[in-house]
Amino acid sequence: MSIKPEAAAVLAQWEADEAAVRERVTRNGPARYGVATPSDVVGLTGQEIFDAMFDGKLPLPPISETLGFIAVEVSNGRAVFQGRPALPYYNPLGSIHGGWFATLLDSAVACAIHSTLPAGRSYTTLELKTNMVRALTRDVPVVRAEGKVIQVGRQVGIAEGRIVGPDGTLYAHATTTCLIFDFPQKKA
Repeated sequence: MSIKPEAAAVLAQWEADEAAVRERVTRNGPARYGVATPSDVVGLTGQEIFDAMFDGKLPLPPISETLGFIAVEVSNGRAVFQGRPALPYYNPLGSIHGGWFATLLDSAVACAIHSTLPAGRSYTTLELKTNMVRALTRDVPVVRAEGKVIQVGRQVGIAEGRIVGPDGTLYAHATTTCLIFDFPQKKA
């Protein structure tokens, strides 16, 4: 696959962004994958939780290791994940399985909402609508899923996202509705 100079420059930037995140995550030791305990996140806003992950203070989610993607940026109302299409994610037809698209998009759109939440609030995905518009194979070295908040209220958050390649090709898009609730209190 030949890559145009503009796309090569974007790909180089994306690779550098990912390397910088991985260096930041491992600054204080090897990357940890796991689930944060409630006591680890109590009192933290959504954004502070992501900052703690990027600083290696909280573990990265296991799904990102399993499915070969990583958050490269999370800011107020926006989340960008980067993934590497690979053979283990193929369907029987010889392209990336729709579940990989959906998981990458769900991560981006839900984390965009999560980044806006104050301390003591959490969320869960209620609905995810995903449209795959183009097949994706491992010939595309890296893709990005960018999620952006449309609206966040007291009980519901809505966001949209897109998966694109370094040349700007759109592979999929999605919308989500998330339920927002008080973080569960520790049982006595």
